[in-house]
Amino acid sequence: MTDNRKNLRRAVACAALVAGLASAGAAPALAADGPAPVAPADLAAARSAAQSPAVLDRLGHFFARKGVPPTQRPAISPADEAQAADRAAPRLTGETVAVYTLGAGFVAGTAGALVATADFVASKAVSTDGRSASVWTVRQGDGWRVVNIATGGDETDYPARAASSGGGTAFREPQLDAWYVLRGGRVLPLDEDARRSVGADGVSLAAYQELVHRRYGDKLPGSAYDRTGTGGGFDAQAAAPEAGRLPLLTAGAALGTTLVAALALARRRRAAARGR
Repeated sequence: MTDNRKNLRRAVACAALVAGLASAGAAPALAADGPAPVAPADLAAARSAAQSPAVLDRLGHFFARKGVPPTQRPAISPADEAQAADRAAPRLTGETVAVYTLGAGFVAGTAGALVATADFVASKAVSTDGRSASVWTVRQGDGWRVVNIATGGDETDYPARAASSGGGTAFREPQLDAWYVLRGGRVLPLDEDARRSVGADGVSLAAYQELVHRRYGDKLPGSAYDRTGTGGGFDAQAAAPEAGRLPLLTAGAALGTTLVAALALARRRRAAARGR
């Protein structure tokens, strides 16, 4: 569980999208409603997994190491890390929420496709000095398992922003790192990336489907894009050279193949970049 995942996110985000896309013909009959909410019992079970003693201990070390993954040496000694982890005293705060991501079927124009599907469940953790982290959980078998810890709280903050501004379904377009809310048949922006995408007033659901199909509809199996092997480094803005190429199998194996949906993410601009 680390915060070192820019390339991994991009690889799986693109590969998951490519795997599900198909050509769209006539204007599709879109599902105007958002996805069904995750059951409260499942959210409670996911939160319970996120606040187990073992995960809280890992969170303490995560804060102590300032996000440096276990595979890399931090700038402090093991003894100092242990003390810093104790001082961090992490705890969960706010609500545990499902995290929804732009759906491949919607991009493809599949009739009745929902704009987004649930990828994983997130809980926000804070340390004594005010730093925050997002704890991701996915369902595995009959239980819930923590699969990643990420710096900051986008996964819970944006759904909270959507809820406080009129409700609706908050979701991510990972290739742009953009957050939106589906409300009243319109896709409205929740962050600056989304505002650049759909404008301050948002767009209709049909207009948004056309927009994302133009962006990603040519990233199909057998396309020139696919044949060149660039699927692992896809960035809709084509502006981030650090993406590189990463095969889907490698990306999935890093945290287990069950995490493909949960890791369908692109790079995230965090607190410093957003000036928080």
